[in-house]
Amino acid sequence: MKLSVNINKIATIRNARGGNNPNLIQVAIDCERFGADGITVHPRPDQRHIRFEDVRALKKVLSKEFNIEGNPSEKTFVDLVMETRPTQVTLVPDASNQLTSNHGWDTVQNRDFLKETVQLFSEAGMRVSIFVDPISEMIIGAKEVGAHRIELYTEAYARTFLSDPHNAREPYVQAAFKAAELGVEVNAGHDLDLHNVSFFAAGIPNLKEVSIGHALICDALYLGLENTIQMYKRCLQ
Repeated sequence: MKLSVNINKIATIRNARGGNNPNLIQVAIDCERFGADGITVHPRPDQRHIRFEDVRALKKVLSKEFNIEGNPSEKTFVDLVMETRPTQVTLVPDASNQLTSNHGWDTVQNRDFLKETVQLFSEAGMRVSIFVDPISEMIIGAKEVGAHRIELYTEAYARTFLSDPHNAREPYVQAAFKAAELGVEVNAGHDLDLHNVSFFAAGIPNLKEVSIGHALICDALYLGLENTIQMYKRCLQ
């Protein structure tokens, strides 16, 4: 089970003051050195955190998996992915002005668009993951459009974990079983943290990767980046 560190928040801090402090590229290299299995970025059209030039620079230096998230309805995103050819591209249905991801794809309603997009990226040699809610119909739809993986949107799990962890996780367990039945691998992400990720990971069959950014960077402010990455890795063992 792999940990991909989302470094969007590092870019947000850098952009707040201009210049190059913190150095995003060096942070990504260090995350790999500290034990991260991959790096995730989510460049948005307004480039308010990750910039397109960051993606190009990261592609040249990363030695582990590179995951680019975004909405393929934006031509600039598609062009950037086709130029940089990451290990994995994760399709996320964000609006251009959206603060953060808050829902998965309707893979039935968007079937033709997603099928065309998955085919484009697959033929270019990239693994394609589709961001979905834990709903069987959406997972079946992801399989039908040719996705290699789904990424389960875990905000609902994180929101109710403290009050009822087993019921919070159960829809994701069933979703993962459905994905396994269909031969689709599973990623997960959004609001996973040191408190809830172990319980989640322990019960999800076929879970290949979690992508964590905001919580991990917040933890690193107190615990240090290297120590924090190692703590998350231990949670996933």
